[in-house]
Amino acid sequence: MSDDDGSHPAVLISNRQSLPVDEEGLTALAQQALASEGRTDRVELSVSFVEETEMADLHVRYMGEEGPTDVLSFPLDEVDDRGVRLLGDVIVAPSVAARNNPDDPAGEVRLLLVHGILHVLGYDHEGDSERTEMWARQERYSGVQVP
Repeated sequence: MSDDDGSHPAVLISNRQSLPVDEEGLTALAQQALASEGRTDRVELSVSFVEETEMADLHVRYMGEEGPTDVLSFPLDEVDDRGVRLLGDVIVAPSVAARNNPDDPAGEVRLLLVHGILHVLGYDHEGDSERTEMWARQERYSGVQVP
């Protein structure tokens, strides 16, 4: 799903897994998070929902770590030939999200999507102050409290 009029961030969704996800709601959430971060005009974000096997392959290939993870982010930050800033890719494994939070798997997917977007935008959580700032933004945008 994409909004190509340039007034909202374009969010391209690829759902390559079997669990139900609210693509429309997650697109709106991604657009809202990007807009809240000042990324509104002529930007594009790719979001993929994948099976655990694909996530495990990506996790090994790009992070050198075995097994599936819940979310991966790949910042790009390049301008394409249309003049659109390509922010990067966020990849979420809903089945891993469901294991992380069996009481609210949809909320966990929202949280992971926002977490991935923040990484694409340059946020990190290595230090305590960075973590505090990133977690506050995650909770504000996703509406999900981080334990």
